[in-house]
Amino acid sequence: MSKAIVTVIVVLLVAAGIVASSALFTVHQTQQAIVMQFGNPERVIQEPGLHFKLPFVQDVVYVDKRVLSVSTQREEIVTRDQKRLMVDSFARFRIANPLLYYQSYGNLNIAYQRLETILNSQLRQNLGRQILNNIVSGERSNLMLQIREQVNKEAEASGIDVIDVRIVRADLPKENSEKVFDRMRSQREQEAKEIRATGAEIAQRITANADKERTVLIANARKDSEILRGEGDGEKNRIFAEAFGKDEGFFSFYRSMQAYRESISDNDTTMVLSPTSEFFRFFDQQNVEPATGQ
Repeated sequence: MSKAIVTVIVVLLVAAGIVASSALFTVHQTQQAIVMQFGNPERVIQEPGLHFKLPFVQDVVYVDKRVLSVSTQREEIVTRDQKRLMVDSFARFRIANPLLYYQSYGNLNIAYQRLETILNSQLRQNLGRQILNNIVSGERSNLMLQIREQVNKEAEASGIDVIDVRIVRADLPKENSEKVFDRMRSQREQEAKEIRATGAEIAQRITANADKERTVLIANARKDSEILRGEGDGEKNRIFAEAFGKDEGFFSFYRSMQAYRESISDNDTTMVLSPTSEFFRFFDQQNVEPATGQ
């Protein structure tokens, strides 16, 4: 084989390789492809694998097939009850129709900007018709569903399917937060005062009842003690009377001894009496009468 023939074969092989590389292209499972011919779309490929196109005539535009996300800048929204909210949100979407998407936006950055504008508009419209309690309470999920449906309705004309819309944060502005905090603190302080006043009233009522019960208990105890003391004095007098009846002389002597003990037991006691006084009659042995037993 001559050198010229070898050269021709090599040239043909190189040309065939160039043509093959230009005619074959791969679509990844995370991608979709649009085959373009002279700037016009020819066909859409949504299945992954190896595909063919006309070399040097057709081009391929790749479109993402994954679920994508777009976030909005923090926006101030005024609710129906004139409350101001600072809202952060995001939407999750996928490109359902690559051809419509390409014809509408051309690239992903423009699609992000358009979706952000639609999302902000729908947030303002829907949240602006609600009161603050509905936004921060369990009604939020229903609101998000309504907003997703409306955003998707606007976006589907451009080949985009909006899967979900969520509010990341919904905060009051700083000055409103301070006012709400002050109002909450005032309410809690008022509640604390009411609770303290109620507690003081209950404590006073309990103390009054306890004092009343104490007074009644003391009075009953004194009554019982006076009764017992009276009974004891009566018994004592009865015993004294029996003793007096049995031996009057001894009883008189015993009572005199008690009187002596009570009157002169203190060393500082001074008494001025006549020695012949009836009080000292038992100090004179001559006046002592012998006790008579029965």
